[in-house]
Amino acid sequence: MEEIVTQKTASMSDAEAAEQQTQMVCGTAACSGANEIQTGQRLAKGIKDGIPIALGYFPVSFTFGILATSYGFSWWEATLISMLNLTSAGQFAGLNIMHAGGGLIEMALSQLIINLRYSLMSISLSQKVDQTVRGIYRWALAFGNTDEIFAVASSQQGAISRRYLFGLITLPFFGWTGGTLFGALLGAILPARLEEALGIALYGMFIAIVVPAVKRSRPVLMVVAIAALMSCVFYYIPGLNQISSGFTIIICGVVASAIGAVLFPISDEENNSTTELKKEEQEAGV
Repeated sequence: MEEIVTQKTASMSDAEAAEQQTQMVCGTAACSGANEIQTGQRLAKGIKDGIPIALGYFPVSFTFGILATSYGFSWWEATLISMLNLTSAGQFAGLNIMHAGGGLIEMALSQLIINLRYSLMSISLSQKVDQTVRGIYRWALAFGNTDEIFAVASSQQGAISRRYLFGLITLPFFGWTGGTLFGALLGAILPARLEEALGIALYGMFIAIVVPAVKRSRPVLMVVAIAALMSCVFYYIPGLNQISSGFTIIICGVVASAIGAVLFPISDEENNSTTELKKEEQEAGV
């Protein structure tokens, strides 16, 4: 009788242990499934946020494709330039230098000056990404980081995941490259006025990105106003208008941000809450 009771107890213990193990496995699987859903949601959100950027890039790069072929470049050479650069001002400047027969030193210096602002943007954005963005992924982020992508990514609440950034960069990359391809192939048949009008799309898109953040936050409004005022000063004041556009953007951005930091400092409570939110997202595997 005692042996039967002992066997029954052991059997119950084994069953309970198996049930607990099953629950643990199911819980792990559920957690994994939840993480996969969150990952997919962030990728989808990044793609969605990148749609207006891609639509804005297409007409601008279309103009670049037209200009490149008019300078004697083939359609595949123009497309390759856009695939490997992803920088509007730098590409147009470089195209003019190549067309004028400039040297490599002139090309290198112009690209350094025009695109130096991206290093500041990448440094700033690196403080906002989570632990999934490291190593080679940071290289990819640096390659795909543009003015518009930086603006959208910086406006997100909490830490930014690798999936979101890849989603955000993907469509703008294809929009920029595809616009160049179509411009190089079809640009010859379009009227000149239409070509000029396409260049305005990028400015309209950037305004659409900045305005929502300005409406939500008074400090952002002040910083944007200071940067815009300084940009006008550099454009119209003799002497200052000789400074390149790349350095002008850097100076305006740094000075306006510094003034904003002094006038509208982030409180310790806001800073701590942001840090805690970032830790929570990292622990959740976002």
